[in-house]
Amino acid sequence: MASALAIERPDYGIDAPTVIRNLALAGGAALVVAALTLLGVIPRHLHLGSSVTLAVLPSVLPAGIVLCATACWMYFGSKYGKIAERDKLVGRIEWKGSERVLDVGCGRGLILVGAAKKLSTGSAVGVDIWQAEDLSGNRPEIPLKNAALEGVAGRVSVETADMRRLPFPDGSFDVVLSRAVVHNLYSSADRATAIREIARVLKPGGRAVITDIRHHDEYREAFEKGGCEVRLLDSRLSSALYALFTLGSLRPNTTLARKAG
Repeated sequence: MASALAIERPDYGIDAPTVIRNLALAGGAALVVAALTLLGVIPRHLHLGSSVTLAVLPSVLPAGIVLCATACWMYFGSKYGKIAERDKLVGRIEWKGSERVLDVGCGRGLILVGAAKKLSTGSAVGVDIWQAEDLSGNRPEIPLKNAALEGVAGRVSVETADMRRLPFPDGSFDVVLSRAVVHNLYSSADRATAIREIARVLKPGGRAVITDIRHHDEYREAFEKGGCEVRLLDSRLSSALYALFTLGSLRPNTTLARKAG
C-alpha cells in the first residue's frame, strides 16, 4: 500500500498563476471591505462629492464574489480539467502513429505527452521560452520528466525557442499543436508572425490545431496567407456566450488548418 501511494504522478502545473493570485487577492480584499461594512467599521455610504454618494456594500460584495469565483474556476479548471482538454485537442487529429509532431508553447508537456501517446514510430518535439508567469514551474526539464512518468520519454524532446522564429526547416512537421499560447503575444503583428511560422513548418497536407481563448479571426487570416485551408471547430455560439459572460475577455475556439499540397 505504501509503495502504491508513493508513485509519482505527472504534474502539468497551474495556468496563469499570477492572474489567479491577483484575482484572489482583489476578490478577498473586496469581501473584507464588505464584511467591515456589515460590521459597521466602514460607513455604508461614502460621499465622493457634493452630489455623488457610493453605496459600499452593493458595490464591493458582487465584485468580491465574482473575482473569487473566477480565481477558483481558473485554478480548479487548470488543476483538474486539463487532461480532458488535452484529450479533446489531440482527438481532433486522425493519427497514423508515424507523424512528426510539434507542440508550440509546450510548457510542462501536457499536449506534447498527449500527442506522443498517439505515436508508434513517430516523434514529438516541444518548444517554449519557459515563462513562469504563464505556467507554474515552467522549466525545460519538467516536460521530459512528465513524459517519462507517462511512459513516452523515447518519443519526446524539447527545445528552447520563440514561436515567432521556429528553428526548423520548411515542411518539417505533419502535425502542429498549440493550447492557449499564441494569445500571450500582445502584438497582432507578432501573433501573425507566429501563425505564419506554424504554417511554414507544416508539411504539404499537414495539419495544425490551435486552441486559444481569443484572436481566431487573426489566426485564420495568417494561416490563409501561409497557404492553409482553415475552419473553426467549436461552436461560435459557445464562443459568443463566453465573450458575454467575461465582458469580451474570452472568445475560446479551436482553429484547424490544413496546408495545401
